Amino acid sequence: MRILLVEDEAALAERVVANLARHGMTCEWLAQGEDALDFASDGFTVLVVDVGLPGMSGIELVRALRAKGIATPILILTARSGWEEKVEGLNAGADDFIVKPVRTEELVARIHALARRAAGHSATRITAGRIAIDTASGEAWLDDRPVPLTAREFHLLQLLVYNAGRTLTRQSIIDSLYPLSEERDENAIEVLVGRLRRKIGREHVVTVRGLGYRFAA
Repeated sequence: MRILLVEDEAALAERVVANLARHGMTCEWLAQGEDALDFASDGFTVLVVDVGLPGMSGIELVRALRAKGIATPILILTARSGWEEKVEGLNAGADDFIVKPVRTEELVARIHALARRAAGHSATRITAGRIAIDTASGEAWLDDRPVPLTAREFHLLQLLVYNAGRTLTRQSIIDSLYPLSEERDENAIEVLVGRLRRKIGREHVVTVRGLGYRFAA
């Protein structure tokens, strides 16, 4: 999953980016709400927005993103435990909120929940034909038999299942699996797809010539 974090507190942002990476998520970080207006439309799974941003506040950013027609799920971070700021954020167009200090397990769980709902799923276990995955445990099954996957193989499979029936370009897969700060190589995606095919069957990961890959149940 590709996450955009908009947070002006550098120490907190660096911790969140590192913690999400340990949970298999690619997280890009911006410190200013204004910078996020254009960047947020670039294929993110969930946007995590701090309410107390300098300049354009998090609430104003959420309103502006929704006014631009960006439907990506938004999770707001708030330092206040009172209900007023939470209600204001939700009314502005946010989908969920989390109160600082941010606990990694809760943040990860809420991001997963937003991503599942956006993909049309409610339970953590998602079944697509012969394939099943559990987004909470990171487990996968083929015909109800466990399939041992590396973290990156699992996240590629999760990305494909979430977008079942849609063609994912190689670039969108790279963006989802590798942060901008990391060296990127299209050949690495082909190798990763090959490893996944050997474990779940070639028929489930279809090559769309000249474009990318599509999941087939």
